[in-house]
Amino acid sequence: MFRRLATTALCVALAACSCVQARPLVDIGVVDRDRGDWLGQIRHRGQDWIEGEPGHRYSVRLTNTTGGRVLVVLSIDGVNAVSGQTAHPSQAGYVLAPWESTEVNGWRKSLDDVAQFVFTDLPDSYAARTGRPDNVGVIGIAVFEEARPFPYEPMPGWRRQAPVARDGADPAKAAAPSAEARSMNRDEAAAQSLGTGHGEHEWSPASQTGFVRATRSPVQVTQVRYDDYRTLVARGVLPRQPEYRWRGTGPEAFPTGFVADPPR
Repeated sequence: MFRRLATTALCVALAACSCVQARPLVDIGVVDRDRGDWLGQIRHRGQDWIEGEPGHRYSVRLTNTTGGRVLVVLSIDGVNAVSGQTAHPSQAGYVLAPWESTEVNGWRKSLDDVAQFVFTDLPDSYAARTGRPDNVGVIGIAVFEEARPFPYEPMPGWRRQAPVARDGADPAKAAAPSAEARSMNRDEAAAQSLGTGHGEHEWSPASQTGFVRATRSPVQVTQVRYDDYRTLVARGVLPRQPEYRWRGTGPEAFPTGFVADPPR
């Protein structure tokens, strides 16, 4: 059975870096694709966290909660998930039609496919392998409202996920983080265990659309941090739980099954 995917698109526009969140125009969630589960968010010291499972693929679920189109610039580990540039609100992103949702399954490789998001060791993450490990462990969005209405008619049935248009920035320059940014994030990077890898390619057709931003700054900026269970316990995000495991050897206080009749 086909999944219904939102019609999304990339846009070209410039915006200032200052970000003031007014209201949640877009809900963001993360789905473990190998388990088929939503990854619940845990609030800890003013930040939202999720627990990632090493080796598992994941997708980012974006839901437009408004009656107008919105632009969502998606950052994974500080890298724009569409262009591969060091993420900035001024860059290309996904355009969601009114009330629509989409699941972004990977790094955009072309109008036809993506490389899957997969939880992996930090050194194997795409950001680290491209020389940008300082912001590994965070998934974020910058959201913009549209300056002028765009004619929109819902399309029946299954629709393609749809990016793309370039923002005109120089990827080589954008890929080089500043010394100040590296210094600010070095401690966090050292503590991080999990990152997002560049997984297998999969079909994910996209298209282009125009979008004019209503403001220079995003109306909403939201981020979710992630790491593996062991590291989240060490950071105090998750409580340390005793491990109750059924073991096949030795006596068991709680063997499986029900009470049987004694032998005659």
